[in-house]
Amino acid sequence: MDVSTPALLFGSISLLLLAYTNRFTAVARFIRELNDNKKNCEKVIVDSQIPVLRKRIKLIKRMQVFGVISFILCTGSLFALFFENQLTGKLFFTVSISSLLISLVYVLWEATISTKALDIILDNTQQHKNI
Repeated sequence: MDVSTPALLFGSISLLLLAYTNRFTAVARFIRELNDNKKNCEKVIVDSQIPVLRKRIKLIKRMQVFGVISFILCTGSLFALFFENQLTGKLFFTVSISSLLISLVYVLWEATISTKALDIILDNTQQHKNI
């Protein structure tokens, strides 16, 4: 394995971390709006959103942690391979890919939970439309 193999991941991991940050920002913005508009929202809707939002924040944090670990280990792999330490480079690269995989599993989990939050909003919208 040469230095170019882990180097290929740098762009991908960077884009994933940017996407994770965007997800976090969107959820944080929604939480702030929910807090600002809680007087205008039905208590049932707010109360049903809170556990889902807490879970999403925790999952996004885990996504980011494993994404950063993957990035750090990928960098370590590059250094090891640059200094011709194949075994350490391969080990770091393997753990880096594993961390990236865990991060992506959290992405999938968070995406399925985010649809629950959207379902709550859609149900509320539909109820108000039928009134």
